[in-house]
Amino acid sequence: MRELTVDLGDRSYPIYIGEHLLDRFGETAVKHALPKKSPILLVSDAEVGPLYLPQASASLEAAGYTVATHTVESGEQAKRLDALGDIVTTALEAGLDRDSTIVALGGGVVGDLAGFAAASYMRGVRFVQAPTTILAHDSSVGGKVAVNHPLAKNIIGAFHQPEFVLYDTSTLRTLPPREVRSGLAEVAKHGLIMDRAFTEWVEANADRLLALDPEALAYALYVGCGVKARVVSQDEREGGLRAILNLGHTIGHALEAVAGYGELTHGEAISIGMCGSARLAVRLGHAPEDVYAATRRVLSRLGLPVALPAHFDTDAIMEAMMHDKKFRGGEMVFVLPKEIGVVDIVKGIPSSLVRDVVESLKQGESA
Repeated sequence: MRELTVDLGDRSYPIYIGEHLLDRFGETAVKHALPKKSPILLVSDAEVGPLYLPQASASLEAAGYTVATHTVESGEQAKRLDALGDIVTTALEAGLDRDSTIVALGGGVVGDLAGFAAASYMRGVRFVQAPTTILAHDSSVGGKVAVNHPLAKNIIGAFHQPEFVLYDTSTLRTLPPREVRSGLAEVAKHGLIMDRAFTEWVEANADRLLALDPEALAYALYVGCGVKARVVSQDEREGGLRAILNLGHTIGHALEAVAGYGELTHGEAISIGMCGSARLAVRLGHAPEDVYAATRRVLSRLGLPVALPAHFDTDAIMEAMMHDKKFRGGEMVFVLPKEIGVVDIVKGIPSSLVRDVVESLKQGESA
């Protein structure tokens, strides 16, 4: 088992990464003094729940906890206010009180939704992240929790840090190939923003990562979580540095919204968005041409899309970007690469240039 720490003073918490950690869930809960007198609510989704809810519940119950469960539908469409209300109903019926804990057992959608339930139920109860996807190595760390609005992704949310993150990598073996590729987009992102050597390693080891080679995957997740932990430790609430974690997300979130949170996975949308950010940086003279080529190359090696489907409406994408949380004071704000492993937060980018880049993404490499 590997361990990292998100350093937030007296609210610091560990990230545990290793195989078969769900079997030790109860032991870990006791170690972190989660109260036994109050019920624990495990929230999962329709795909993950049947696979891992019994295992997690059994471990917690063996340690003396009372466990309730709630299952949501799978996919981004689950991050809705009415789905949040359903979790609260289950929590009330199960007798959760202010000393209770809500556990997110699943991918990023479950983590965001269950986390926001924990942040808002009785004005905040304990929360644990138990990610079961590669993508969630990013979203499970840092305390950002939210639900979507039809006009904007993650626009209704809070910062609510977990007690700990329990990352059982043995659960990743059940992921379908598309979800593996989608998760690796965020792995690549961590290298692109802060670690050139890691980006080169990801490109060289893409086949091993796609095949879920245990050694390669454990290393990639450890490095990725480590990047996220370092950034969050320095800037918990995105006052400055933490915004670099949004590389590719301004365009990517807009694509998800326009697609109705269905046609593209999060990782696919972010992959296209990272190509867009690199293209924008080159056009602004902020980065040399080879930054776009290198970004495109590593994402392509991971089987991710690097061009925008032609049927996406540019006007709708631009409108969605105007609703993004990073759109402030009438200015478009982007995280742009300066070189591989170094990014800047750039404000005041002309919307006309962004529009041109979105159009160029439909033309692929020749754009």
